[in-house]
Amino acid sequence: MLVVIDTNVLVSALWSADGAPAEVVSLAISGVVTPCLDLRIMEEYRGVLARPKFGFSENEISDLLDGIDQNSLSVVATPKTIELPDSSNRKFLEVADSLEAVLVTGNKRHFPQSDSIVSPSEFLDLVARQKGG
Repeated sequence: MLVVIDTNVLVSALWSADGAPAEVVSLAISGVVTPCLDLRIMEEYRGVLARPKFGFSENEISDLLDGIDQNSLSVVATPKTIELPDSSNRKFLEVADSLEAVLVTGNKRHFPQSDSIVSPSEFLDLVARQKGG
């Protein structure tokens, strides 16, 4: 399954090793699902995770992003003209739409309503259903 992971899911995963966001990231790093991204998304990941307010170590950030990058599918996304409450989120939607991937976000309200835009918990349910469990 192809998945685009919003930055807020990565932040939540690093804050707590328990919970749905950490499980989503674990699935991506282990290759159970394929994380999809482009250069803009990776740049946002690096920039946001390095913010001092989060207090993540360089090693935590590197380990996480290296794991995602090793299993990722990189794409040059087709631009979209859709208006979003936060235009910086457009890149996630563009990548997801370009690959027909599921977009996992902790902020569904920032995106148009769609069956392919899900919360971390909803994504885990999708993966379980796909596996037949």
